[in-house]
Formats: sequence, structure tokens, C-alpha cells
Amino acid sequence: MADTSKPLLIKRYASRRLYNTETSDYVTLEDIARFIREGREVQIVDLKSGDDLTRQYLLQIVAEHESKGESVLPLGVLTDLVRSYTTQAQSVVPQFLAMSFDMLRNGQTKMMEKALTPMVGMPGFEAMQAQQKAFLSAMTGKWTNPAQEEPASDAAKDRDLEDIRKQLAELQAQLAKMNG
Repeated sequence: MADTSKPLLIKRYASRRLYNTETSDYVTLEDIARFIREGREVQIVDLKSGDDLTRQYLLQIVAEHESKGESVLPLGVLTDLVRSYTTQAQSVVPQFLAMSFDMLRNGQTKMMEKALTPMVGMPGFEAMQAQQKAFLSAMTGKWTNPAQEEPASDAAKDRDLEDIRKQLAELQAQLAKMNG
């Protein structure tokens, strides 16, 4: 099993072929792009010299996607990047870009969390959640299972059922208030 906490080491041979050291096979730039999209960090090194080539290959991946019409970077941004290499702004641009992408990633993460739990911010959510827990508890915990010593009495089952009906009615009333 691969250790995904460490960067995936890709070695570039003299023939310019790229070798995945985890799977012991050759990979393409598209494979490397897929690893990155899947959340994997990669490090690409020259086998002979040991030079880190990651930056140049990542730039090549971006250039290939841009040339295929998969434009992510607006022309103005590309122009500003070229300018940053020839001006004193060069020292500010990398930090600005890194912070911008960090903010974008954090925003996406928060958006996904909210999308997965859309009701958390709704008024009355905690009460609804408590009623749901009580309902599940009544359905699973209060009635003894047949393997236990003594089954729940009919009177206890009737009380539990009445409690559930009451909680369900309260829940329906709260939902009606929220929707109405």
C-alpha cells in the first residue's frame, strides 16, 4: 500500500521517460495531472543529476491544458505573470498567488461542508436532531431484544409508541413552520 502522506516520487530517465517509483511503471504527464487532481503531491527528479524538476513539469501540464482550450488562467493573469518576472513585483506575486489559492481551497472546503449539511444552520435544527435521536432510541434501545431476559411489556410499548407519535407530530409542526 502506497504511503500517500509522502510525495509520489517520479524519476525522469535520460530518455525523458517518467517512472513512478511506487508502481514501478512509466507514466505520462496526464497520469501525473490525475495524481494531483486526486489530491496527491508529486515530486519529479532527474535520475542522473538529482535535480528537482517538479516545477517545470507542473508548468508543462498547465501549458498543455491551456493550449487544448481548457483555459483557466485569463489572458490578463498570464500577462501579469510575465510582467512579474521582469519587475520588482516578482517578490510579491508568488505570495499573493499562494494566498489566493489557499483562500480558494478553504472556501471550496467550507462550501462542500455546508452543502453536505444544509440543515445545520436552520432554526430549530438542534430540536429536530434531539427528536430524531429520541425516536431512534425509542425504536432501538427501549424495546428489549428477544435474546434479553424480559421483553418489554405491552404498556411500555404503547407508551413508547405514543411518545414517538407525539414527537413526530411536533417535528411535523416545526417543519411546517419552517416551510410556511
